[in-house]
Amino acid sequence: MKSLEFYQSTITNLKQLPMSAGHIDVLFSARDFKAKILDLIASSSKRIYLSTLYLQDDDAGKEILNALYLARVHNPGLVIKVFVDFHRAQRGLIGQKNHGGNAKLYRDMRQRLGDKVTILGVPVKGKEVLGVLHLKGFIFDDNVLYSGASINDIYLHQADKYRCDRYHVLYNPALADSMTAYLEDYFVSQSAVIRLDEDVIPSSKALKQDIRQFKKTLRSAQYHYINTTPESNEVGITPISGFGRHGNKLNQTITNLLRAVESEITIFTPYFNLPLSISKDIKRLLKRNVKVTLVIGDKTANDFYIPPSEPFKVISALPYIYETYLYKFVKTCQPYIDKGLLNVRLWTDEGNSFHLKGLCCDYKYHLLTGNNLNPRAWGLDLENGILIHDTKQLLKETLQAEQEHVLKNTRRIKHLSDLESIADYPAPVQKFMRRIKTTRLDMLLKRIL
Repeated sequence: MKSLEFYQSTITNLKQLPMSAGHIDVLFSARDFKAKILDLIASSSKRIYLSTLYLQDDDAGKEILNALYLARVHNPGLVIKVFVDFHRAQRGLIGQKNHGGNAKLYRDMRQRLGDKVTILGVPVKGKEVLGVLHLKGFIFDDNVLYSGASINDIYLHQADKYRCDRYHVLYNPALADSMTAYLEDYFVSQSAVIRLDEDVIPSSKALKQDIRQFKKTLRSAQYHYINTTPESNEVGITPISGFGRHGNKLNQTITNLLRAVESEITIFTPYFNLPLSISKDIKRLLKRNVKVTLVIGDKTANDFYIPPSEPFKVISALPYIYETYLYKFVKTCQPYIDKGLLNVRLWTDEGNSFHLKGLCCDYKYHLLTGNNLNPRAWGLDLENGILIHDTKQLLKETLQAEQEHVLKNTRRIKHLSDLESIADYPAPVQKFMRRIKTTRLDMLLKRIL
């Protein structure tokens, strides 16, 4: 373990792009996010590049896809490319075994409206359970709209339910160019990356050798840009990607951020299942009397939560599994909660779900990311993030307002008794959790959840 000054200098010395603080906007709702997507699609004149886990075959997904086609009709020179996970696009939602997946929508749209929107499937691994495309970011000309959200009814608050996320708009031509070049260089040019709107899509087995080579490429993939020192009225921007357990630059940056904190840090994660290294770093911070705030989704705000009144499904045990991890963590850290150093806050809002991620370190460094801060993100998925260097705290008021907006729907965990234990869970959940404990499947689940 090196000194605090070492980790601070490591963060400071990262390559940066300068940016006016006035060119960063924060959106406060899923509906605003959707409206901004549609507005930016309509106003784009040269390029639209969307990278997301999935674009769903539902009302919101169709509305966005229709808007993309219409934009291309109005401007034939507009380049439109959408990147989604190869495996996720070819299956239905969990429990919908007979659904053809989102690729059927893409194919039908192309057949009806012509070859105007290129939709590419990115196979990060040979199987979805082993890793997915979790690289975020929508580029509209020189604007980057960054969020952990995917595109479907819930993420865009199409009907009565929404999934709460973070939404940031950054106007920065150099950042947009760098993120576009990444998608072109590391995705479009790779033989493993396949169009999903074709009549015939190769299987992952047929692409086995291409995927193997693609994984090697992704391990060293990174954003390229000219390092420039920000002026006194600017912030610095560092885009970062990461893939794999070793040499993962995003993981290294998150670790360095945690170890560089002086007085306070806020961590957003939807599902409490921290990698061991992050858990250890948080405990080190507490020992240094650093104030740590964890903002986590309550189990009832998990997208897999099913009320006890409904029939039990195996997948509905996941929110309870996450809560057991939190229960153990709180039990260990209760003295720090009592001292006011650890502030654990659970988000819930009338049956809606929670999907926020990111770090705020001393209000000087802000990581926008789709990384869930869990073992899966740490070692299996392709992830990215945008680190904002704001040493003069030019964005403090704006980002404080974002935090306050999120925290208004949270409750503080003051004691272990504020959480349910396994003994409080519905009988089918208790039975399932005893079974996985007996077979040691709980250790495997912790790695892939």
